[in-house]
Amino acid sequence: MILNASGCLDALTAPDVAQQLDCFVTKTVTPLPRGGNPPIRIAETAVGMLNSIGLANPGIDRFLVANLPELAALGLRLWVSVGGFSAEEYARSCALLDGRPEVEALELNLSCPNVEEAAESAAQIVAACRAATTKPIWAKLSPANWDIAASARAVEAAGADGLSLVNTIRGLALDPRTNRPKLHTATGGLSGPALKPIALAAVFQCRRASALPIVGMGGVWSGRDAFELLAAGATHVALGTVLFGDPGAPTRVAAELRAELARFGLECPRDASGIAHDHALSFQPPLLL
Repeated sequence: MILNASGCLDALTAPDVAQQLDCFVTKTVTPLPRGGNPPIRIAETAVGMLNSIGLANPGIDRFLVANLPELAALGLRLWVSVGGFSAEEYARSCALLDGRPEVEALELNLSCPNVEEAAESAAQIVAACRAATTKPIWAKLSPANWDIAASARAVEAAGADGLSLVNTIRGLALDPRTNRPKLHTATGGLSGPALKPIALAAVFQCRRASALPIVGMGGVWSGRDAFELLAAGATHVALGTVLFGDPGAPTRVAAELRAELARFGLECPRDASGIAHDHALSFQPPLLL
């Protein structure tokens, strides 16, 4: 399954792009409306993009009344990304979404680098949300966590149904004219090609530590990138920064992934999941007769 990384696509603005995906993940929704951080909020770097949006969103109540019905009308499979500043806030939003049949799953944004984090641990937040909803819960973890495998085990024990790996990692870019930070908040979340090796390591470690399915994301630009995340242990793949510059990326990456699977004699993405752990799988060129 190919999804979008939360915050990297607005399905209502670009429905033609969203409808190329197998499932659409909303921008993170918090209990109260947020205007986000002051501009400048996005900056390009040589190895990816920095963003400091700050979870700008209409708030859960407005989302339920206005945004969710419009998204449902597009006929997309929907996951809602849930954020907050305490376990209670996360749980409240999950409870409000629990009775909405158009929502397939909830992704808990436990690791945004651009806002203050909740005081509770990721596991405590997952446990609170598990008590508030029967919907599948995917825990989105931070690559800045040195022992991300331990976090994966903790959220699994708390009731998570899957892992989303990884969120952006904090970075800084300086303006070459002023030598001051490009972003108003100085630092922001780095996404794009530089994030891929970090994402691969996180997926690989969590696959060894946990039995949960994994959405792998970070630096996916091609079918080969998607294949590598699957090989490291992901069961699904999400596209992020690439969507800003290539609206046809979901279709292109899916086609390239099929070609990559065929190159190794595999029939479907499930066959590639975790092969980096199991055995060496090398490409054998056809014999020339």
